Amino acid sequence: MTVMAERPTTHGTEPHSFEDLLRTLDELNVPDGYKAEIIRGNIVVSPWQKAYYLRAMDLICDRVRPYLPEGHRISGLPALYVFREGERAYGPDVHAAHESARESTSYHLDGEALSFVAELTSTSTRSADLNDKVMVYGKAGVPVYLLLNMQREEATVYSVPSPQVGYEKSLTKPFGEKLYIPDPFGFALDTTGFHAPEGAAES
Repeated sequence: MTVMAERPTTHGTEPHSFEDLLRTLDELNVPDGYKAEIIRGNIVVSPWQKAYYLRAMDLICDRVRPYLPEGHRISGLPALYVFREGERAYGPDVHAAHESARESTSYHLDGEALSFVAELTSTSTRSADLNDKVMVYGKAGVPVYLLLNMQREEATVYSVPSPQVGYEKSLTKPFGEKLYIPDPFGFALDTTGFHAPEGAAES
């Protein structure tokens, strides 16, 4: 498999069952600095985020943590959440779930256990973040999906998950403004500090 620096790479072109793809993903030797997900029937390998994305991820964790439902934990560490009904496996940039979801020896976490997920778009993941993941997270019942569009410097929160349309509600604010994060969190998220460093705007 060839890994490209700026674009996602898919593993194989022949059809495979979802369980076969999961097994292949577990055995895959992903180079340092890359992550692998299952998107639309393919294993997609893409580069980890740019350095300043980590700042935004840390800020999200810091600002959401005080409002987490009881027993839930939030993290920006790598983790693979599996959505068997949608035949997807995602490694979200920021994820929150009940602590019981981590009581396993498996590499796979249950996507339906998520209470909050955030993705930061990049040139390699933008399409999946804006389209595929909106539908899969919503249909799986994830209460809140926060999408940071790093190229447009705006944040969108999706809420009221629906098995038919993904999410029934969304609200977008430019970076620097407060964005209300609905139940089960119920607070105004300060989006200050999510933007690119001066002179390094995303294209």
